[in-house]
Amino acid sequence: MNKQELIDAVAASTGASKSATGEAIDAVIDAITHAVVAGKGVQLIGFGSFSQSTRAARTGRNPATGDTINIAAAKTVKFTPGKAFKDVVNSRRS
Repeated sequence: MNKQELIDAVAASTGASKSATGEAIDAVIDAITHAVVAGKGVQLIGFGSFSQSTRAARTGRNPATGDTINIAAAKTVKFTPGKAFKDVVNSRRS
């Protein structure tokens, strides 16, 4: 599902217009992004948590040449699914 499909699904579910739904989804994404960038976690009970994590610097290998390369430390975003979300995913058999 891409962003437009998400907007369509939420608009159909709520009865709101697609433009208003798109603005609301953009606002939610923006709020989550700003909180995580500021180092704050975002917890959506039943869905999951977004937080900032750090990945240490490390040495890697260029797969094409085999040369050793240094990979810099980086900040990453971590998503941990909530119990209710995991339960729903695990109850669905494909």
